Amino acid sequence: MKIIKVKNYDELSIEASKIVANLLKQKEDACLGLATGGTPIGMYQNLIKMYRDGEISFRNIKTYNLDEYCDLDQNHSQSYYSYMHEHLFNNIDISKDNIHIPEGNSGNNEEACRKFNELLNQSTIDLQVLGIGGNGHIGFNEPGTPFNQETFVVELTDKTRNDNKRFFDSIEEVPRYAITMGIKNIVQAKKILLLASGLGKAEAVARLINGEISEGFPASILKRHDNVIVIIDEEAALLL
Repeated sequence: MKIIKVKNYDELSIEASKIVANLLKQKEDACLGLATGGTPIGMYQNLIKMYRDGEISFRNIKTYNLDEYCDLDQNHSQSYYSYMHEHLFNNIDISKDNIHIPEGNSGNNEEACRKFNELLNQSTIDLQVLGIGGNGHIGFNEPGTPFNQETFVVELTDKTRNDNKRFFDSIEEVPRYAITMGIKNIVQAKKILLLASGLGKAEAVARLINGEISEGFPASILKRHDNVIVIIDEEAALLL
């Protein structure tokens, strides 16, 4: 596990975007695993600028998103479909056919999981971008998720729903279920890039780096992966 410490969020976003851009320059048909949330937004903004400046292209890039809320219309402002199109896809030259996001509002969540998992097992993700939850979740794999779990429907914990309620008008509007890549899917990526910024992530970062490997802390599985880069800013690194 390679740890890169930077001063602040802006530097974190720049370093992360360089890693993604270098892959795109080396492999024009690379496969990316993408994350949502507040942390990757700066990275996506930098990648859009690089695309507009002619440094990189997404024309032949394929993407797979970590997760999506269940029973939330994809055009809802807080769906991850909307997030990805707003923060990245609408601003680059990616083909719509190469974008893969779990169908959280298909009416058959189990079938949506099966289809998405099948797609993942037919592909090899070159670089998987991750954030980390305060309880150590990656994707929506909450504490206690088996390390051999593949794509599934997860009931979100109260902590995760409370962490996400800032994006909604009330806690009642935050979906209770989501479809997520399983931990097994995540660690099959060739390389993993985990981003953590701010004091709120300091305890999780410290436990990730210094703690034991345990299903009670899902991100700890990354210690068994042979190609992980963790980028943290000064606040997130405070307890190291």
